[in-house]
Amino acid sequence: MDTFLGLDALMLARIQFAFTIAFHFIFPAFSIGLASYLAVLNGMWLKTGDRVYLRLFKYWVKIFAISFAMGVVSGIVMSYQFGTNWSVFSDRAGPVIGPLMAYEVLTAFFLEAGFLGIMLFGREKVGPRLHMFATLMVAVGTAISATWILSVNSWMHTPQGFVMGENGQFLPDDWLAIIFSPSFPYRLAHTLTAAYLGTAFIVGGVGAWHLLRGRQTNRGVKIMFSMAMWMAAVVAPLQVFLGHEQGLNTYEYQPNKVLAMEGHLQSYDNGIPLILFGIPDQEAGIVRYKVEIPKLGGPILGKGWNASMDGLDTVPDADEPPVAVVFWSFRIMVGLGMLMVVVGFWSLWSRYRGNLHYDRWLHRAALLMAPSGLVAIIAGWVTTEVGRQPYTIYGLMRTGESVSPIAAQAVGASLMAFVVIYFFVFGAGIMYLFKLMAKAPEIGEPESDTSGPIRTAGITPGAGPEVSPAE
Repeated sequence: MDTFLGLDALMLARIQFAFTIAFHFIFPAFSIGLASYLAVLNGMWLKTGDRVYLRLFKYWVKIFAISFAMGVVSGIVMSYQFGTNWSVFSDRAGPVIGPLMAYEVLTAFFLEAGFLGIMLFGREKVGPRLHMFATLMVAVGTAISATWILSVNSWMHTPQGFVMGENGQFLPDDWLAIIFSPSFPYRLAHTLTAAYLGTAFIVGGVGAWHLLRGRQTNRGVKIMFSMAMWMAAVVAPLQVFLGHEQGLNTYEYQPNKVLAMEGHLQSYDNGIPLILFGIPDQEAGIVRYKVEIPKLGGPILGKGWNASMDGLDTVPDADEPPVAVVFWSFRIMVGLGMLMVVVGFWSLWSRYRGNLHYDRWLHRAALLMAPSGLVAIIAGWVTTEVGRQPYTIYGLMRTGESVSPIAAQAVGASLMAFVVIYFFVFGAGIMYLFKLMAKAPEIGEPESDTSGPIRTAGITPGAGPEVSPAE
């Protein structure tokens, strides 16, 4: 068999796609949340006239611009793999996924690109109302982009609305059914919320960093930390609920994935346990050294306390996903999600005691949790995509049938090139982002804000309240 470092072309193509999409995924996720945060900051500046919101906008818009650019570049590189490594999949599924990807470009990407320049550079040239509109359009564009991409991916998990052509192609028959596949609403809600929550923890981590450095007199630092902790307290519990609902939907349409996530390698006759930890041994069909709560798994999966369930021991070996990867990535995602809830509630307690900006242990926890949202997003993506194996289009087209007829050496060489280039190029970009975040927002007047806010009754530009409600 043609191999490169002991790996065949199929495994190398999968590793390459996983590497590039994992690198890519973090930038759009951050951009989605940060674009909405910028819209809120700009709206607060226009509503209150408090310049601290303008300074925060100018602080974070630089970070957004760099993240957005890295997301665009990494996305373009990733898309070429459909033609190089996955040409068979592209040929057969192209009639369905091609138009959806084109809609993403024609609607979301053009919307973002059309208004991005105004948002970044046009405040003094177009006036505050149009600048606010442009900022909103960029935020809406990022969400629309995620909507189309998730529609494509959800169809691959729960395919419907197509007919099979004579040459094995998936031909569209009902576009509404294709776009709104059964898993799409759950995945869209869960992913968008994850992007907003992940961004909130990055903003909170930056605020915590500056508070730990004794910058409690900087209102911008205090406000960004306060807003992030409000988001964590409200959205983290919501995300747990949305994740549970998506899990139930996944169990209905992709039961093998959920069995792997939960570690149910065996069938149960009288009650389904909730396996907390353990070491899955897929070959032996057991979870070794497991820690479990008897019968609690039944109610979690929408069954009774004494329900029975078929495990992966009833599934042919060729149809089982890689259990260990799915089992542990799922626990990383859930574990981080629960820690986010803890930090959110902790912040409420500190806020109630009037100690939000002086609780150094909370600040340390928030700083430690700063990357947790992005890590949880990647872990959730691994759970979803590896759990779909051995299929690219669930139940209809196997991954082994989707790969291009390409030599392993060619895929291996391009994979090594991607790794080296990505770590140098995107590593430099990420280091620059850290450098920007390490600098606190300006305390004095911004250099250029002549456009002023939209005047409202009783508010004069530059004469905002000494204490903002967000603090």
